[in-house]
Amino acid sequence: MGFIKKTIVTTIIAGAAAMAGFAYWAKQPITTGGAPIDFTVAPGSSVVAAAQQIAAAGVPVNPYLLSLLARVTQQASRIKAGTYELQPGTTPRRLITQMVRGEFAQEALTIIEGWTFHQMRQAVDGSTGLRHDTAGLSDKELMAKLSADFKEPEGLFFPDTYLFAKKSSDLAIYKHAHQMMLNHLNAAWEKRDPSLPYASPYQALIMASIVEKETGQKSERGMIAGVFVNRLKIGMMLQTDPTVIYGMGSKYDGKIRKRDLETDTPYNTYTRAGLPPTPIALPGLQSLSAALGPAKTDALYFVSRGDGTSQFSGNLNDHNKAVNQYQR
Repeated sequence: MGFIKKTIVTTIIAGAAAMAGFAYWAKQPITTGGAPIDFTVAPGSSVVAAAQQIAAAGVPVNPYLLSLLARVTQQASRIKAGTYELQPGTTPRRLITQMVRGEFAQEALTIIEGWTFHQMRQAVDGSTGLRHDTAGLSDKELMAKLSADFKEPEGLFFPDTYLFAKKSSDLAIYKHAHQMMLNHLNAAWEKRDPSLPYASPYQALIMASIVEKETGQKSERGMIAGVFVNRLKIGMMLQTDPTVIYGMGSKYDGKIRKRDLETDTPYNTYTRAGLPPTPIALPGLQSLSAALGPAKTDALYFVSRGDGTSQFSGNLNDHNKAVNQYQR
Protein backbone atom coordinates (compact mmCIF):
# COMPACT_ATOMS: atom_id res chain seq x y z
CA MET A 1 0.00 0.00 0.00
CA GLY A 2 1.40 3.37 -1.01
CA PHE A 3 2.12 6.18 1.40
CA ILE A 4 -0.84 8.27 0.22
CA LYS A 5 -3.24 5.36 0.57
CA LYS A 6 -1.91 4.61 4.05
CA THR A 7 -2.37 8.26 5.04
CA ILE A 8 -5.96 8.29 3.72
CA VAL A 9 -6.82 5.04 5.51
CA THR A 10 -5.22 6.30 8.73
CA THR A 11 -7.15 9.56 8.46
CA ILE A 12 -10.42 7.73 7.87
CA ILE A 13 -9.80 5.41 10.81
CA ALA A 14 -8.85 8.34 13.04
CA GLY A 15 -11.95 10.27 11.92
CA ALA A 16 -14.19 7.28 12.55
CA ALA A 17 -12.64 6.80 15.98
CA ALA A 18 -13.11 10.49 16.75
CA MET A 19 -16.74 10.36 15.66
CA ALA A 20 -17.33 7.24 17.74
CA GLY A 21 -15.65 8.87 20.71
CA PHE A 22 -17.71 12.04 20.22
CA ALA A 23 -20.94 10.03 20.02
CA TYR A 24 -19.95 8.11 23.15
CA TRP A 25 -19.15 11.37 25.00
CA ALA A 26 -22.53 12.87 24.05
CA LYS A 27 -24.36 9.99 25.74
CA GLN A 28 -22.35 9.88 28.97
CA PRO A 29 -23.68 11.60 32.14
CA ILE A 30 -21.93 14.81 33.02
CA THR A 31 -20.15 14.38 36.35
CA THR A 32 -21.67 16.87 38.81
CA GLY A 33 -20.66 15.47 42.17
CA GLY A 34 -24.26 14.53 42.90
CA ALA A 35 -25.64 18.08 43.22
CA PRO A 36 -27.69 20.13 40.73
CA ILE A 37 -25.88 23.05 39.10
CA ASP A 38 -27.65 26.24 38.06
CA PHE A 39 -26.52 28.09 34.95
CA THR A 40 -27.88 30.93 32.86
CA VAL A 41 -27.77 31.45 29.09
CA ALA A 42 -27.92 35.19 28.42
CA PRO A 43 -30.32 36.56 25.80
CA GLY A 44 -28.76 36.90 22.35
CA SER A 45 -25.96 34.41 23.06
CA SER A 46 -24.45 32.43 20.21
CA VAL A 47 -24.08 28.70 20.73
CA VAL A 48 -20.37 29.21 21.44
CA ALA A 49 -21.11 31.92 23.99
CA ALA A 50 -23.83 29.78 25.56
CA ALA A 51 -21.45 26.83 25.94
CA GLN A 52 -18.85 29.10 27.53
CA GLN A 53 -21.43 30.51 29.97
CA ILE A 54 -22.44 26.98 30.95
CA ALA A 55 -18.84 25.96 31.63
CA ALA A 56 -18.16 29.21 33.52
CA ALA A 57 -21.13 28.49 35.80
CA GLY A 58 -19.39 25.35 37.00
CA VAL A 59 -20.87 22.70 34.71
CA PRO A 60 -17.96 20.29 34.03
CA VAL A 61 -18.40 20.04 30.28
CA ASN A 62 -16.09 20.91 27.40
CA PRO A 63 -17.63 24.05 25.83
CA TYR A 64 -16.10 23.34 22.41
CA LEU A 65 -17.57 19.84 22.27
CA LEU A 66 -20.93 21.08 23.56
CA SER A 67 -21.21 23.77 20.90
CA LEU A 68 -20.08 21.25 18.28
CA LEU A 69 -22.80 18.84 19.42
CA ALA A 70 -25.42 21.58 19.05
CA ARG A 71 -24.26 22.24 15.49
CA VAL A 72 -24.02 18.57 14.51
CA THR A 73 -27.56 17.96 15.74
CA GLN A 74 -28.76 21.16 14.01
CA GLN A 75 -29.96 22.67 17.30
CA ALA A 76 -27.48 25.55 17.55
CA SER A 77 -30.00 28.23 16.54
CA ARG A 78 -32.81 26.87 18.73
CA ILE A 79 -31.26 27.22 22.18
CA LYS A 80 -33.37 29.45 24.42
CA ALA A 81 -31.98 31.99 26.85
CA GLY A 82 -32.88 31.51 30.51
CA THR A 83 -31.83 29.93 33.79
CA TYR A 84 -31.53 26.15 33.89
CA GLU A 85 -30.70 23.47 36.42
CA LEU A 86 -28.39 20.63 35.44
CA GLN A 87 -29.50 17.53 37.33
CA PRO A 88 -27.12 14.66 38.12
CA GLY A 89 -27.18 12.07 35.34
CA THR A 90 -27.76 14.60 32.54
CA THR A 91 -25.88 13.84 29.33
CA PRO A 92 -24.58 16.50 26.91
CA ARG A 93 -27.24 15.46 24.40
CA ARG A 94 -29.96 15.78 27.07
CA LEU A 95 -28.54 19.16 28.07
CA ILE A 96 -28.93 20.43 24.51
CA THR A 97 -32.52 19.14 24.42
CA GLN A 98 -33.25 20.83 27.74
CA MET A 99 -32.15 24.21 26.36
CA VAL A 100 -33.94 23.78 23.05
CA ARG A 101 -37.21 22.98 24.83
CA GLY A 102 -36.75 25.82 27.29
CA GLU A 103 -37.01 23.53 30.32
CA PHE A 104 -36.05 26.28 32.71
CA ALA A 105 -35.22 25.73 36.36
CA GLN A 106 -38.41 26.30 38.33
CA GLU A 107 -39.17 27.60 41.78
CA ALA A 108 -42.43 27.94 43.68
CA LEU A 109 -43.87 30.81 45.68
CA THR A 110 -46.94 30.30 47.87
CA ILE A 111 -49.24 33.20 48.71
CA ILE A 112 -51.52 32.32 51.63
CA GLU A 113 -55.25 33.06 51.77
CA GLY A 114 -55.91 35.83 54.26
CA TRP A 115 -52.47 37.42 53.96
CA THR A 116 -52.36 41.17 53.57
CA PHE A 117 -50.63 42.60 50.52
CA HIS A 118 -47.80 43.67 52.85
CA GLN A 119 -47.25 40.02 53.77
CA MET A 120 -47.37 39.00 50.12
CA ARG A 121 -44.80 41.61 49.24
CA GLN A 122 -42.51 40.40 52.03
CA ALA A 123 -42.74 36.86 50.62
CA VAL A 124 -41.98 38.03 47.08
CA ASP A 125 -39.09 40.20 48.25
CA GLY A 126 -37.72 37.28 50.23
CA SER A 127 -37.72 34.84 47.32
CA THR A 128 -34.16 34.14 46.24
CA GLY A 129 -35.36 32.59 42.99
CA LEU A 130 -36.81 35.83 41.61
CA ARG A 131 -35.20 38.85 40.00
CA HIS A 132 -36.36 41.79 42.09
CA ASP A 133 -37.28 44.44 39.54
CA THR A 134 -39.84 46.05 41.87
CA ALA A 135 -37.36 46.70 44.68
CA GLY A 136 -37.64 50.32 45.78
CA LEU A 137 -41.08 50.84 44.24
CA SER A 138 -43.87 52.05 46.51
CA ASP A 139 -47.14 50.11 46.50
CA LYS A 140 -48.74 52.81 44.35
CA GLU A 141 -45.83 52.77 41.90
CA LEU A 142 -46.10 49.00 41.69
CA MET A 143 -49.85 49.18 41.00
CA ALA A 144 -49.23 51.78 38.28
CA LYS A 145 -47.23 49.13 36.41
CA LEU A 146 -50.06 46.60 36.76
CA SER A 147 -53.33 48.47 36.31
CA ALA A 148 -54.86 51.79 35.37
CA ASP A 149 -58.02 50.93 37.29
CA PHE A 150 -56.71 50.38 40.82
CA LYS A 151 -54.49 52.55 42.98
CA GLU A 152 -54.40 50.45 46.16
CA PRO A 153 -53.04 46.88 45.99
CA GLU A 154 -54.84 45.30 48.94
CA GLY A 155 -56.98 42.29 48.02
CA LEU A 156 -56.17 42.42 44.31
CA PHE A 157 -53.84 39.40 44.12
CA PHE A 158 -55.03 35.81 44.14
CA PRO A 159 -53.52 33.61 46.86
CA ASP A 160 -52.09 30.47 45.29
CA THR A 161 -48.83 28.62 44.64
CA TYR A 162 -47.05 30.10 41.64
CA LEU A 163 -44.36 28.27 39.66
CA PHE A 164 -41.81 30.37 37.82
CA ALA A 165 -38.50 30.02 36.05
CA LYS A 166 -35.55 30.93 38.24
CA LYS A 167 -34.56 34.58 37.98
CA SER A 168 -37.90 35.56 36.48
CA SER A 169 -38.96 39.13 37.21
CA ASP A 170 -40.98 39.52 40.40
CA LEU A 171 -43.20 41.86 38.38
CA ALA A 172 -44.37 38.83 36.38
CA ILE A 173 -45.58 37.17 39.62
CA TYR A 174 -47.54 40.29 40.57
CA LYS A 175 -49.05 40.54 37.08
CA HIS A 176 -50.10 36.90 37.06
CA ALA A 177 -51.55 36.95 40.59
CA HIS A 178 -53.41 40.19 39.85
CA GLN A 179 -54.91 38.84 36.64
CA MET A 180 -55.89 35.61 38.39
CA MET A 181 -57.79 37.58 41.04
CA LEU A 182 -59.61 39.63 38.39
CA ASN A 183 -60.50 36.46 36.48
CA HIS A 184 -61.97 34.75 39.56
CA LEU A 185 -63.72 37.91 40.76
CA ASN A 186 -65.32 38.66 37.40
CA ALA A 187 -66.42 35.04 36.94
CA ALA A 188 -68.12 35.07 40.36
CA TRP A 189 -69.63 38.50 39.67
CA GLU A 190 -71.29 37.24 36.48
CA LYS A 191 -73.07 34.54 38.49
CA ARG A 192 -74.13 36.77 41.41
CA ASP A 193 -77.61 37.22 42.79
CA PRO A 194 -78.68 40.66 41.43
CA SER A 195 -80.24 41.52 44.81
CA LEU A 196 -76.84 41.67 46.51
CA PRO A 197 -76.03 45.15 47.87
CA TYR A 198 -72.79 45.64 45.93
CA ALA A 199 -72.35 48.49 43.47
CA SER A 200 -69.31 46.90 41.82
CA PRO A 201 -67.13 43.80 41.75
CA TYR A 202 -64.63 45.71 43.89
CA GLN A 203 -67.18 46.01 46.70
CA ALA A 204 -67.74 42.26 46.48
CA LEU A 205 -63.98 41.81 46.79
CA ILE A 206 -64.00 43.93 49.95
CA MET A 207 -66.73 41.72 51.40
CA ALA A 208 -64.81 38.58 50.43
CA SER A 209 -61.75 39.85 52.29
CA ILE A 210 -63.82 40.44 55.43
CA VAL A 211 -65.28 36.93 55.21
CA GLU A 212 -61.75 35.56 54.74
CA LYS A 213 -60.56 37.17 57.97
CA GLU A 214 -63.69 36.50 60.02
CA THR A 215 -63.53 32.71 60.00
CA GLY A 216 -61.17 29.86 59.43
CA GLN A 217 -64.12 27.49 59.01
CA LYS A 218 -64.68 27.07 55.29
CA SER A 219 -68.14 25.64 55.93
CA GLU A 220 -69.24 28.86 57.68
CA ARG A 221 -68.12 31.37 55.08
CA GLY A 222 -71.48 31.41 53.32
CA MET A 223 -73.28 32.11 56.61
CA ILE A 224 -70.81 34.82 57.64
CA ALA A 225 -71.31 36.50 54.26
CA GLY A 226 -75.07 36.13 54.68
CA VAL A 227 -74.98 37.98 58.01
CA PHE A 228 -72.97 40.88 56.62
CA VAL A 229 -75.14 41.10 53.50
CA ASN A 230 -78.22 41.27 55.74
CA ARG A 231 -76.62 44.08 57.73
CA LEU A 232 -75.75 46.03 54.60
CA LYS A 233 -79.28 45.71 53.27
CA ILE A 234 -80.85 47.25 56.40
CA GLY A 235 -78.14 49.86 56.97
CA MET A 236 -76.81 48.18 60.09
CA MET A 237 -73.16 48.66 61.06
CA LEU A 238 -70.99 45.73 60.03
CA GLN A 239 -69.11 45.88 63.36
CA THR A 240 -66.42 43.41 62.39
CA ASP A 241 -63.17 43.33 64.36
CA PRO A 242 -60.83 42.40 61.46
CA THR A 243 -61.52 45.73 59.74
CA VAL A 244 -60.71 47.59 62.95
CA ILE A 245 -57.47 45.63 63.30
CA TYR A 246 -56.53 46.41 59.70
CA GLY A 247 -57.14 50.11 60.31
CA MET A 248 -54.91 50.03 63.39
CA GLY A 249 -51.95 48.92 61.29
CA SER A 250 -48.73 48.58 63.28
CA LYS A 251 -50.51 49.74 66.46
CA TYR A 252 -52.23 46.37 66.73
CA ASP A 253 -50.41 44.30 69.37
CA GLY A 254 -52.51 41.16 69.24
CA LYS A 255 -55.32 42.52 71.40
CA ILE A 256 -58.31 44.67 70.51
CA ARG A 257 -59.67 46.92 73.26
CA LYS A 258 -62.82 48.99 73.76
CA ARG A 259 -60.92 52.17 72.94
CA ASP A 260 -59.84 50.61 69.63
CA LEU A 261 -63.47 49.97 68.71
CA GLU A 262 -64.27 53.61 69.53
CA THR A 263 -61.30 55.16 67.69
CA ASP A 264 -62.46 56.24 64.27
CA THR A 265 -60.49 55.19 61.17
CA PRO A 266 -61.68 54.62 57.59
CA TYR A 267 -61.71 50.89 58.44
CA ASN A 268 -63.56 51.05 61.75
CA THR A 269 -66.91 49.43 60.97
CA TYR A 270 -68.08 50.20 64.51
CA THR A 271 -67.90 53.95 63.80
CA ARG A 272 -68.59 54.01 60.05
CA ALA A 273 -71.46 52.48 58.13
CA GLY A 274 -71.07 50.31 55.06
CA LEU A 275 -68.01 48.62 53.67
CA PRO A 276 -64.48 49.85 54.35
CA PRO A 277 -62.73 51.69 51.49
CA THR A 278 -60.56 48.75 50.37
CA PRO A 279 -60.23 45.02 51.02
CA ILE A 280 -58.38 44.08 54.19
CA ALA A 281 -56.68 40.90 52.94
CA LEU A 282 -56.21 38.61 49.95
CA PRO A 283 -59.35 36.45 49.80
CA GLY A 284 -59.34 32.93 48.44
CA LEU A 285 -61.78 31.38 46.01
CA GLN A 286 -64.19 30.13 48.70
CA SER A 287 -64.48 33.57 50.26
CA LEU A 288 -65.13 35.11 46.84
CA SER A 289 -67.83 32.52 46.24
CA ALA A 290 -69.35 33.20 49.66
CA ALA A 291 -69.42 36.95 49.15
CA LEU A 292 -71.18 36.61 45.80
CA GLY A 293 -73.32 33.61 46.76
CA PRO A 294 -74.04 34.05 50.48
CA ALA A 295 -76.23 31.68 52.44
CA LYS A 296 -79.90 32.59 52.64
CA THR A 297 -80.38 33.37 56.32
CA ASP A 298 -82.21 35.70 58.67
CA ALA A 299 -79.21 35.90 60.98
CA LEU A 300 -77.80 39.31 61.88
CA TYR A 301 -75.35 38.22 64.57
CA PHE A 302 -72.78 35.55 65.26
CA VAL A 303 -70.42 34.75 68.09
CA SER A 304 -67.59 32.27 68.43
CA ARG A 305 -68.36 29.11 70.34
CA GLY A 306 -64.70 28.80 71.25
CA ASP A 307 -64.13 25.71 69.16
CA GLY A 308 -63.64 27.42 65.81
CA THR A 309 -67.36 27.46 64.95
CA SER A 310 -69.97 30.21 65.40
CA GLN A 311 -73.43 30.56 66.88
CA PHE A 312 -75.73 32.56 64.59
CA SER A 313 -78.71 34.58 65.84
CA GLY A 314 -81.51 36.51 64.17
CA ASN A 315 -82.03 39.08 66.93
CA LEU A 316 -80.08 40.88 69.61
CA ASN A 317 -81.74 39.07 72.51
CA ASP A 318 -80.72 35.64 71.21
CA HIS A 319 -77.28 36.98 70.40
CA ASN A 320 -76.77 38.23 73.94
CA LYS A 321 -77.77 34.83 75.28
CA ALA A 322 -75.22 33.20 72.99
CA VAL A 323 -72.54 35.66 74.13
CA ASN A 324 -73.29 34.83 77.77
CA GLN A 325 -73.15 31.11 77.01
CA TYR A 326 -70.00 31.02 74.91
CA GLN A 327 -68.01 34.12 75.85
CA ARG A 328 -68.76 34.91 79.48
